Amino acid sequence: MLIRRPKGWEIPEREVTPEGVYMNRRELLRSMGFTAAGVGSLLATGSFAEASVQQRIRGVDAAVNYPDWPAADKYPAESSEVFTEELTGRGITPQNVTLAYNNFYEFRTDKANVWRHVERFETRPWEVEVGGLVDNPQTFDVDDLIRSMPLEERVYRFRCVEAWAATVPWTGFPFRALVERVQPQSRAKYIRMTTALRPQQMIGVEEQPWYPWPYHEALTIEEAMNDLCLLATGVYGKPMPKQNGAPIRLIVPWKFGFKSIKSIVAIEFTEEQPKTLWSTVTPTEYGFWANINPEVAHPRWSQATERVIPNNQRVPTRLFNGYAEWVADMYRDLGAEYGEWLYR
Repeated sequence: MLIRRPKGWEIPEREVTPEGVYMNRRELLRSMGFTAAGVGSLLATGSFAEASVQQRIRGVDAAVNYPDWPAADKYPAESSEVFTEELTGRGITPQNVTLAYNNFYEFRTDKANVWRHVERFETRPWEVEVGGLVDNPQTFDVDDLIRSMPLEERVYRFRCVEAWAATVPWTGFPFRALVERVQPQSRAKYIRMTTALRPQQMIGVEEQPWYPWPYHEALTIEEAMNDLCLLATGVYGKPMPKQNGAPIRLIVPWKFGFKSIKSIVAIEFTEEQPKTLWSTVTPTEYGFWANINPEVAHPRWSQATERVIPNNQRVPTRLFNGYAEWVADMYRDLGAEYGEWLYR
């Protein structure tokens, strides 16, 4: 396998500013309450990333509400006996951090401001269409689906490709349960998933017309059937907030977070490997597999360590995010020609 090691002159991830944030940097700094002198001090001490997380999540608790959805009484669900906080080896990320610091480009690229732009997003009623190469295609009302599935709370490590990490108690059901219900045909090898596309409710869609909306992602059927793969409908013992992917999203804890598609409206079983949004936009940086490997660097930063929010403590990245015993066997027979792409 080709191993790429970062050069000493390459800029680390913590210093790489997303384009949208950079272009609006003055407005961003003012919204954070930083003066020029204050910013200079933060940069000098290397604590800008930490301060930005801590400073900008204030107020999210008051802004998040959990409507009386039809399936709201399903929460909190029973806790998993296997996927626990102890298994992760670190403490659960504070709830207000997880609710206020996330990537959801349909609402803005600035992770700490997504929650401020989701109020108009309507998540009920909601249907998920499941079709393609299946014998039993169905369109599910999301609340009926939640009520019919074995919900469980699982604490998983979460790892973003940007090298920040968290530990989150998700509530959901195994993707396997849905796969078995629709009965895929023998030709089906992949599963393509699509996010809702509602420009009038999602402020980031019209602001970023260069992305091939709607957001779309994919897994192999074998990955979807793995014990860890979860269709999540809640977090912290409550229904899923809008900024975290309400009403239903994917959680694949051994892969980088961009694989965990949010606000799913369609699931299609296919024979050919589907294109995904990020492998279409930037194929040299974000491939189909996206498995977490500390030895394979992103082209612009190392993946050898991760920063655990909100305190940004640097810790070593673990192969498959620490879940190798559950998932590594799926990739042993793919062949050497996949090389590092297996982990991108």
